[in-house]
Amino acid sequence: MKYALLDRGDRLSRQLAEQFHTLARARGLIHDESAPDIVLSIGGDGTLLQAFHRFRDKVRSVAFVGVHTGHLGFYADWQKNELTDLVELMASTEPKTVSYPLVKVEIVTNGGTSVYMALNEFTLKSVDGTLVAQLNINDEPFEMFRGDGIVVSTPSGSTAYNKSVGGAVIHPSLEALQIAEIASINNRVYRTLGSSIILPKHHHCDIVTDPEEPLAIGIDHLIMQFHEVRSIVCTVAEDKVHFARYRPFPFWNRVREAFIGLDQAQMASTQKRPR
Repeated sequence: MKYALLDRGDRLSRQLAEQFHTLARARGLIHDESAPDIVLSIGGDGTLLQAFHRFRDKVRSVAFVGVHTGHLGFYADWQKNELTDLVELMASTEPKTVSYPLVKVEIVTNGGTSVYMALNEFTLKSVDGTLVAQLNINDEPFEMFRGDGIVVSTPSGSTAYNKSVGGAVIHPSLEALQIAEIASINNRVYRTLGSSIILPKHHHCDIVTDPEEPLAIGIDHLIMQFHEVRSIVCTVAEDKVHFARYRPFPFWNRVREAFIGLDQAQMASTQKRPR
C-alpha cells in the first residue's frame, strides 16, 4: 500500500503527519507522493480540497482519506486521536471505495478554453459589482440573472456554499449538479426562478456573460480572475472522486452531525417519542 499525505500546515497537523509516517513505516506502508494508492489529508475539509486538486491528474487511480483536527470535518472519517486504528486498517484491510460526482467547468474566452473539475463547487461573480448573466439549459434560454453571483455545486458540495445560499442538500449517489443563486435581484423589471435548480448528468448549463466584464471565478478554494469570457459550460464530469472507507459513515449521519449535532442521549429520547 502506497500513500501520499498533505497536512494543513499548522503545528498540530504537522505533528499528526509525523506521527502517521512513523506508524505507517512500522506497518510496512510506503510513502510515495508520485504514485500513491491512498491520499491522506490531515486538517479540515479545505485540506482535502487541496489534496484533491494536487492529485487531480490521478483522480481515477487514487482514493482519499480525511483526518480532521478540529470539531467538524464533513469529508473526514477519522479524528486526530484515531491514527493508530487508521494505520492498522490501511495495513490489513481492503477498504470499501465510494465514488462521488464532480462538476466539469469549461470556460471559453477569446484566448481559448480552460477546463476545470470541482469537488465542491464552481462560483461565478463579477469583479466590479452586480453580475449579469444569461443561463441556458440544454442550449435553450432559461433566465437572465442579475445579482451577486451563481454557485454550481456537486452533490457532496451541496452541504457547503450551496447550502448557505438556500440550496438543497443532495445525496452524492445522485449524478447531478445544482445551480443556486447568490442574492438575485427579483422585482417587476428583473425576474429569476429564485430557487436552486438540479440538473441530471445528461443535461448541461451554459452561462453567458458580457465579454467586457471581468469575472471572479472560484473552483473550490481556488479563486481566479478571467477576462473576455464568452461562455461557461457546466456539466457532470465523467470522472469521479473516490474515497476509501475503512468503516461505515453514512452520508445522512455526516449531515446530521455537521448541522444538527444530536448526541446519543438526544437521539434515544427522540426515538422514544410516540409517532
